[in-house]
Amino acid sequence: MRDPQKGDSENRSNIGAISCETARPVSGEGIVAYVINLDRSIERWTHIDRQAQLFGLDVRRVAGVEIAKASPEGDWPNYDRKAFVRGNGRPMLAAEYGCYLAHLRAISTFLASDAECAVIMEDDVDLDASLLRRAQDIRQTVPSADVVKLLNHRTVLFRSIAQSVYGDRIGKCFFGPQGSAACYLITRRGALQLVAALQRIAFPFDIALERGWATDVQVYTVKDNLIALSVRSKESQIADRARYRSIKLRGHRKVPTHLFRIVELFRRVRYALT
Repeated sequence: MRDPQKGDSENRSNIGAISCETARPVSGEGIVAYVINLDRSIERWTHIDRQAQLFGLDVRRVAGVEIAKASPEGDWPNYDRKAFVRGNGRPMLAAEYGCYLAHLRAISTFLASDAECAVIMEDDVDLDASLLRRAQDIRQTVPSADVVKLLNHRTVLFRSIAQSVYGDRIGKCFFGPQGSAACYLITRRGALQLVAALQRIAFPFDIALERGWATDVQVYTVKDNLIALSVRSKESQIADRARYRSIKLRGHRKVPTHLFRIVELFRRVRYALT
């Protein structure tokens, strides 16, 4: 195992830390794996670390970003509250904001490496010994892909475009959101584009990741998950369902959200056909 990556806990708003100009050139390192893990979630990291050692996987830790629940929204740089509420029918939660920053930190950490591509995971997954081999094969099977989601909650109306040597079907979905950013493959080109495109925070990270029609990133997905969520995923570090329900807009106040989602559906379908 590599030494854990040290998180810049004092610079939580620095979501554009790595740019096209500062990214290091690609070498032959190939593929790397990162797991986002909050400093307080020691048990989760221990679980991942043990699995990685068992399977002989080089998995590197990226410190998560902790945002206090009582933190005022006005103190969240790059958060577009109006756009977020319109698109999601509710305001953003502090833990969601931290999750978003943590993923961009992981992507920037990858860009600072010499690897060609990376698998980025959250710490509530169960590793599989074949994960990196299959991810690398998916990369070779669909070289045009910038991002490939390797774990989803749903893949409705899936359109397959290719199949890897390991039998993993890769394509796009006509319906979404698919849910979850717990595991995805990202290339250097995709990482550079996402860091630039996701500066303005208007969606939870998992939804923002899928919106290739808005970010100009070629985002694909697998039909069947390469790994599974662990039992720890049942204990959300963001919020429970009751908390989500309590902040959702109701009645006529949610009309703009419904209209926005209809437009998004058409955009998604057109994107899936390309």
